[in-house]
Amino acid sequence: MKRFLKSLTRIWVNELVSLKRSFGRPAGLVFLFVLGITIAVWKPATAYPQAQFSYVPENGTSPEIEQLPQQQVISDSLKVPTQDIAHGEISQPNNTELRGVWLTNIDSDVLFSSENTTTALQLLKRLNFNTVYPTVWNWGYTLYPSKIAEEVIGESARIATPLEEPFDPQLGLQERDVLQEIVEVGHQQGMRVIPWFEFGFMAPSDSELAKRHPDWLTQNAEGVKTKQEGTHERVWLNPFMPEVQQFIQNLVLEIISTYDVDGIQFDDHFGLPSDLGYDDFTVNLYQQEHQGKLPPTDSKDPEWISWRANKVTDFLKQLAGAVKDRKEEVIISISPNPQRFSYQFFLADWENWEQLGLVDELIVQIYRDSFKSFISELEKPELKAANGRIPVGIGILTGLKNKFVSISQIQQQVGAVRSRGFAGVSFFFYETLWKLTEEPLNQRQTDFGLLFPIPAEAPEVTD
Repeated sequence: MKRFLKSLTRIWVNELVSLKRSFGRPAGLVFLFVLGITIAVWKPATAYPQAQFSYVPENGTSPEIEQLPQQQVISDSLKVPTQDIAHGEISQPNNTELRGVWLTNIDSDVLFSSENTTTALQLLKRLNFNTVYPTVWNWGYTLYPSKIAEEVIGESARIATPLEEPFDPQLGLQERDVLQEIVEVGHQQGMRVIPWFEFGFMAPSDSELAKRHPDWLTQNAEGVKTKQEGTHERVWLNPFMPEVQQFIQNLVLEIISTYDVDGIQFDDHFGLPSDLGYDDFTVNLYQQEHQGKLPPTDSKDPEWISWRANKVTDFLKQLAGAVKDRKEEVIISISPNPQRFSYQFFLADWENWEQLGLVDELIVQIYRDSFKSFISELEKPELKAANGRIPVGIGILTGLKNKFVSISQIQQQVGAVRSRGFAGVSFFFYETLWKLTEEPLNQRQTDFGLLFPIPAEAPEVTD
């Protein structure tokens, strides 16, 4: 704001001098009179919330985003807190702050060549980011060369997805190990590298994984195994089956054993859509623990949800123990939706996970256009409680391929996160930081530089 006023004053003085030279003293007096009136009535613009988008497609970090009823700021009871109203000021950063970004292979070319990957990491470092979350598991394939995947799926790595036209399964591989590149360059730049296990238990219905292991798939009460996500059909591996659990655990242990990563990250996909779980294996397991009683036909039955969510928690306990036994310093990061949605719709009870000490770092995806809704989520008691025990960051949407998010909205949300003492932010996703946007690339990069004007260390994770 000070810089803006200084620049504006310089312009006004130059105009006054020019008018006096051209038209004499009376013209200058008229200019001063008009200027005085302008200053008297001028007030900084208030950044009010926009309408929330109702659906984030598959290239968001979760295919379904919580749909909360949105209201405009129209009455005293709905006002945005005073400290969160933007007046052109950029919030001041801390010298310890999470500054992360997710790197994807969807609507982004950042992972498809060594040059793109290296250039992106170097640029992020120049703009004072300190953490990257590269996807390493999606569309039924690992993005790094995996002996486990080759054995189970028949293919060791794939970076390209069917969204690429024309589709070339070898695109981006070129005998590369993209994860090793990210680890080496990221660490050279002083950044943390925490691979993101994006798809979790989810896979495309036509993937080799689904074709080779149909017995690993779960289903809804009607016996349907597929779920529509945008234009794509998905299936879900049964997270309660020992074979599935061993496969996922082997992939995770392979990553932390082979690569010098700083952590591993899961999101809501480390759960199960709550309408699933009616396969024979899960039904039999439920009956064994309920005196032969069948699961409720209502998938939202509280006890049925709780039973399945607890089973997911049991597996996370097992997996977290295996990770820490293999490499104790590895961070277990979770990036879910807000608790109510995460639990009710994906059986991912992260509030319980955090209380049990299974989570080292929590980044809650709060993808909201409505600033009031964004603030409401920041004020949730479970989020505040977790922030008192472990580093809690906030996931902020910077855009999607067909959805523009303004830098002013991003700045306002970052400011709200900082003012409430959270550990920092992570942005979804790299390409929308300054490429897939309606704002000029150079200006967008400058604005992110102003968000992070000085370097900062990522929050330390303690036992």
